[in-house]
Amino acid sequence: MTKVFAETPRLILREILPSDVDGMFELDSDPAVHRYLGNKTVTSKEEIIQVIQYIRQQYTDHGIGRWAIIDKNSQEFMGWTGLKFVTEPTNNHQNYYDIGYRLIPKYWGKGIATESAMASLDYAFKELQLKEVYSAANMENLVSNKILRRLGMQFIETFYYHEIACNWYKIGMHEYQR
Repeated sequence: MTKVFAETPRLILREILPSDVDGMFELDSDPAVHRYLGNKTVTSKEEIIQVIQYIRQQYTDHGIGRWAIIDKNSQEFMGWTGLKFVTEPTNNHQNYYDIGYRLIPKYWGKGIATESAMASLDYAFKELQLKEVYSAANMENLVSNKILRRLGMQFIETFYYHEIACNWYKIGMHEYQR
């Protein structure tokens, strides 16, 4: 049975499944999606199968991982959202929870990233009882930075991640208002 983590009026946020390979490939093979992510698109569905296996292993190892965003009306895969437990050092942080989102371009500009990320923060603070959640966004990605601020995340500093200038954000359980 597929695990649904959260729902919003428009969206179902569920575990990413092996059957999401086509939607994940559409997402991660699009250069527009990877414009601010280092321009490293995938070129084969075999790569996506590995990505899905990695995410599913995170569910086992850390009890959390990115979630598929599914349109309630059409049942279409729109992208992913949610939390990731990050074990590799990033901006002098390690073993922290990161919130993120990535959408297929035809779903951009509809408030889906914000809506799904808010549901993810609800889950982080109400279900998981996390004390804080972090995020990073390429400085040049004005839309993603705006979304993070809209979520109530506080800008901490700018740092370099693989030679890309990124903004670092944080929100604590007590700062989160929903």
